[in-house]
Amino acid sequence: MRRIDCLRAIYDELTDCAVVTIMGAVAAELYSLGHRPNFFYLEHAMGLASSMGLGIALAQPRRKVVVLDGDGSVLMNLGGLTTLARYAPGNLAHIVFDNQSLLSVGGFPTATATGSDLAGIAAAAGIRNARTVGRLEEFTPAAVEAINAPELACVVAKVEAVGPGSFHMDLHLLENRFEFQRALRPEGNPP
Repeated sequence: MRRIDCLRAIYDELTDCAVVTIMGAVAAELYSLGHRPNFFYLEHAMGLASSMGLGIALAQPRRKVVVLDGDGSVLMNLGGLTTLARYAPGNLAHIVFDNQSLLSVGGFPTATATGSDLAGIAAAAGIRNARTVGRLEEFTPAAVEAINAPELACVVAKVEAVGPGSFHMDLHLLENRFEFQRALRPEGNPP
C-alpha cells in the first residue's frame, strides 16, 4: 500500500479538520494533492506533530484534528502516545504511516522494521481505539472511522517505503503558519 493512495482516499474527509503533518514525504504528498489553509506542514520538529495536534484538540474541542504522522517521528517521541492517552481528546485522530524507515533522511530502518508494533504501543499507553492496517481496502474505512469517531483514535498504516516524486513545496513555511492560524480562528472573531 502506498501512502499517497491512502492520503488520496481520505483527502475529502480532511476538508473541515485541522490537519497537522510531519516533515518530509507526508507533507510533500499531502501538498501534491492540493493545499488547503487548514493544513499545517510541521517542518523541522520531528516527533512533535502529535503534541501540536493535542494542543489544538484541547484548545478547540469542537474542531476535529487529524495528525498525519510517520513511524520515525512517533518513535522519536514515544511519550507523545502516553500524553495523548492521558488527555484522550475525543476530537483527535492520529494516523501513522509506517514504512519501517526514515525515508526522508536516507531510508534508514526504524524499530518497526525489527518488530516494534506502534498500534500495540499506543494501546498499551492507553489509546483504546488503536489498530494496524495493511491494505488500502482496510485503511480507508479505518481512517474515516477514526476521523469521525467521538474518541481518540490511532490508525497505523503499513505502507511501502516509497517517497514522493518531488519534495518541492512552493508554499513558504512562514506563510503556512499564518494561514493555518487564520484557519483555526472561530468564525467572526477578529485576530
